[in-house]
Amino acid sequence: MLLSCESNNLADYLAESEEVDYNHISIRDQASQLYSLSSNEEDFVRKAYEFVRDEISHSWDIQSSRITCKASEVLFYGEGICYAKSNLLYSLLRSKGIPAGFCYQRLTIGDTPDTGYCIHALSAVYLKSIAGWIRLDARGNKAGIDAQFSTGDERLAFPVRQAYDEVDYPVIYTRPNPKTIETLKRNTDCKQMYLHGLPDSL
Repeated sequence: MLLSCESNNLADYLAESEEVDYNHISIRDQASQLYSLSSNEEDFVRKAYEFVRDEISHSWDIQSSRITCKASEVLFYGEGICYAKSNLLYSLLRSKGIPAGFCYQRLTIGDTPDTGYCIHALSAVYLKSIAGWIRLDARGNKAGIDAQFSTGDERLAFPVRQAYDEVDYPVIYTRPNPKTIETLKRNTDCKQMYLHGLPDSL
């Protein structure tokens, strides 16, 4: 799809925040470890993405009640939902000077509209090698979900079904959507939050 940037200044996609706390020592150490194993910038982005996708559990998949938000929390506990896992990926990338932004989809919670809707977080990354943005989904793979790193056709976790009023938002934001962060901060049980407390629109 045709993406659009909230800001035309790539520096705005490198900012640190409470949630994207990339100067935390644990984030910097993890980023440096992945960077040292990488042959170039694109390889580092792939490794960082696959680390968050595969090594950080999705809280719903493991039926955890814990809620994480800050990137350093996500790394410490090794789990989070898509909003939190995205914060970690942004932090790893931004810590090495790679612009990364926030993207979203509106999806059904279950397989059909009667289950309700939720906002799902994606990550956008600017690659110098292609002089452009790609989107990645660090949610975590499982049966029926096979998201992959790709500089060509997107390999996201969920196809958007317009017939079900699902939406693929084209904007790459510099900061996380306030509703997603407020959701993580005000809830205390991840399983209940996932079923009944996620925002259904931006």
